[in-house]
This record gives sequence, C-alpha cells and structure tokens, in this order.
Amino acid sequence: MYIVSQPKPLSDSRNQALAKENDASFPPGYLRFLRRFGEGTYRGWMNVHLPDTEILKPFAEYGLWEHDEDSPITEQQIGQCVAIGTTVDGDFLAVHPQTSGFLWLPRHAEHIKALSLQAPEQEDEGMYALVLDEIYSQVYGSSQEGAVYYEPWTGTRSHLFFRLPPRKDQLSLPELAGMCRAAFPPDLSMETQYACFLFYRQLGGYIRLNYAYQQEVAVFYEPDAQQAFAVMKQWLLSKGCETISGNV
Repeated sequence: MYIVSQPKPLSDSRNQALAKENDASFPPGYLRFLRRFGEGTYRGWMNVHLPDTEILKPFAEYGLWEHDEDSPITEQQIGQCVAIGTTVDGDFLAVHPQTSGFLWLPRHAEHIKALSLQAPEQEDEGMYALVLDEIYSQVYGSSQEGAVYYEPWTGTRSHLFFRLPPRKDQLSLPELAGMCRAAFPPDLSMETQYACFLFYRQLGGYIRLNYAYQQEVAVFYEPDAQQAFAVMKQWLLSKGCETISGNV
C-alpha cells in the first residue's frame, strides 16, 4: 500500500483512548491501522477515522432508512452505533454493541446492510486495507480498480489549481499527463477515463489531471516540499497551464 505523505501520529490521549477499546468490537486490523497510519482516506473512497459515538445519534430521528423484520438494527439503535468510517459519498461504516458483524448505512439507499467479513490471514497494519477492499466488493458488487493508496490527514497539505485553456495546438490533458510522467517519473500512478493521479514522495502529495473537466490540473503538496513544488509548477506553466487559485 502506497502512503501518500508522512502519517500524522495520533495524540497520546487518542492512543490511550484506543488502547481501552476492544479489538473484537471492530473490523480486523482497524485499531492497529489507526495507530500506524493515523486518520485519512483510503483509495480516494473511504475516510478512516477514530470511533465516533456521536455522529449517528441524530440519524435515529431522521427516518432515512426503512426498518422491517430483516433490518439488522432498529431505528432507535442507530443512535447507539459507533461510526468508524464514512465514504466520500456520505455512507457510514459502523458497529453496534449488540449486533455481530458490521453495518453499512447508505446515504442514497433505503436499507441498512449487515456485513459479514472474512478475517484476512495476514496480521499486520495493512490487514485493514484488505478488509476495506472486501467491504467495497460486498457493497458495490465489484472490486475496486486502480492503485492501492492511503492519504493521511496531515492537516498541513497545500494545493494549487491550474487551468489548461483550450487553444489552437494546445495539449490535451492525457497528452500533458504523458509528458509529465516522462519529465517527472512518479512513484505511483493511477489513470482512468475520468482522471490521472501522479504520486510523488518528494511532494508528499500528487498531481491530479481531471480528464472529466478537460482543463483542470491540481498539485497537492506538503510545506517541506516547496522546492519540488516550485519546479513542477514552473513546468506546468511552461506547457500552457494557468493558475486559477491560491493555496489553502
């Protein structure tokens, strides 16, 4: 598994809180994964965060999901669930103290699902990544394609957006991606019909070329990567890109 940037260690108080948790109450490897890599986003899909006992309490009154005899929990029990992850689309992965297995609370569907997972054979920090891949397969009915990577929430990453304006004889984004690979060989790359990601350890981040929008390029980097970022920025400008926003 490729780690996009240096993981941000959990605070001593959070580590102490995790130490009091029962590993058997959570998916295999979940707590160990948090201790090793910290909170973050897995494969651009699942936000892995600390156990949250509060976030789902209001949902017990929203009536978002239908409940019948096949429902793994009642509507009132939603408020007792512990959320351990959220997808970028707003789905929740959770556990309930009186329910075996794990729960999937979908943002855009009417029924809560109970997930039964097979414990991976390996016993290391990457075990939870395999669990998340199995969850993805169960929920969506297919395996997730592309690179296996984890993006820790450092709280320090900056970004700069560029626009590649449509001009006569101008490069397309896929052409620009190919030239960028040649000029700056990435440590990891992932390309679909919608986007291309070029990951660089020297950035502590990546370059994202948004094929879907046809013109957008973004560079994500850590503060200690200013020199590498400046070189890549100048290269993108030399290829016709224009900056469209400042850092945040």
